[in-house]
Amino acid sequence: MTDALFARFGREFHSGEVLFREGETGEEMFVIQTGAVVITKHTTDGERPIATLGRGEFLGEMAILNGKPRTATATVTEDARCLVLDKKTLEMMIAKNTEIAMRLIKKLAARLDAADTLVQILLNPDPQARVLLGLKRHAESYGQHTADGIRVNLEPAELALEVGTKPEQVHEVLTRLRRLRIILDAADEGTIVIADVQRLLEFLEFLEMPKKFEAS
Repeated sequence: MTDALFARFGREFHSGEVLFREGETGEEMFVIQTGAVVITKHTTDGERPIATLGRGEFLGEMAILNGKPRTATATVTEDARCLVLDKKTLEMMIAKNTEIAMRLIKKLAARLDAADTLVQILLNPDPQARVLLGLKRHAESYGQHTADGIRVNLEPAELALEVGTKPEQVHEVLTRLRRLRIILDAADEGTIVIADVQRLLEFLEFLEMPKKFEAS
């Protein structure tokens, strides 16, 4: 990103500033040059973080591409420098800069792939398998690597709603995973630490093994 580009479209934001709020009409997108931004969604228990974005990441582009309200809130967590682009400027930059166009296409393709993954999870008839697949999806897409494993900010009730099952079924699966030490209790409420993703997958294979024998 050149200084000339930042001089035209760049802005500086301090930690704690809100770039946009969930439900608002979006007229601008942001490209992070430096700093960090956390993405949160409103739940019954308040704002829940779903991702942290850093240098080179896009955010807010969907609202200006499809004209729909913001689906999440973006808050600066580390002083940031961002390009701030409206729809007209974005279209101009895409037409003139193939690198920007390709990066945007790849990001949209990743979101489409994530949506397709969720559809595949919902098609699984076994609610226990859906819970495990939901945990795997969050670990791969939003998880933060720590010394203890992959940390996922996720309420059991949110997971139940996402994978189309009952909260008590999610609780049952999580309790079983804790006994097996596949997941660990986290200090923060609403956080799950997956100690071993490979064992999580092996447990999923164990659950689905009877179906393979039935099919054969």
